[in-house]
Amino acid sequence: MTISERLEAAFITGDRWKLYLSGVGITLEIAVLAGILGIIIGTCLALMKLSRTGEGKPTILSYIATVYIDVIRGTPSVLQLLIMWFIIMASSSNGILVASLSFGLNSGAYVSEIVRGGILAVDKGQGEAGRSLGLSKAQTYRYIILPQAAKNVIPPLGNEFITLIKETAIVGYVSLSDLTRVANQVASRTYDAFMPLIGAAVIYFVIIKVLTILLGKFERRMRKSDNR
Repeated sequence: MTISERLEAAFITGDRWKLYLSGVGITLEIAVLAGILGIIIGTCLALMKLSRTGEGKPTILSYIATVYIDVIRGTPSVLQLLIMWFIIMASSSNGILVASLSFGLNSGAYVSEIVRGGILAVDKGQGEAGRSLGLSKAQTYRYIILPQAAKNVIPPLGNEFITLIKETAIVGYVSLSDLTRVANQVASRTYDAFMPLIGAAVIYFVIIKVLTILLGKFERRMRKSDNR
């Protein structure tokens, strides 16, 4: 077969391009849902890990957050996905929900360290100033610390989202037809793995490249606003 014939078989015949489009949709849907969940979980974990008693010692919540982060970061994401699918949510048939929860819980452990680093990067004097104004500790975090920390954590969060998109390539283990699985399915029908897999790789690259460019522009705008 010529290259044009292989391209036609991989993407045109039987409207197979629609399969790739559907796979991209599933990939992005899982990544977005998991990303939102990861930010929520990660922020909570970061605050838990930073919590201290009146004597300055770590609280029980801090230890719980530390254990959670260590366990999640110390085990493969594919294993976590399989545990979620076959054990924790074995009664569910919603693969997108299961995958989003699994990746969200996984991402939360990494986001927590990003958020924690962003909070620690804020000058301690900011917190002391808030307390001197009569704000409670919670109010100081809400109105002073977290808004300033957001500028520090947004760029790394963008990189985490990009990583998350690539990690979703394993959702085929729970029978979800994401972009990677679609490429494998087309390859099995055409008996030609090269075109479908290279095509999927190109699509991933374009998505990541566009997000990287947008993230870079956003970071430059943030730097300009800081210099004003």
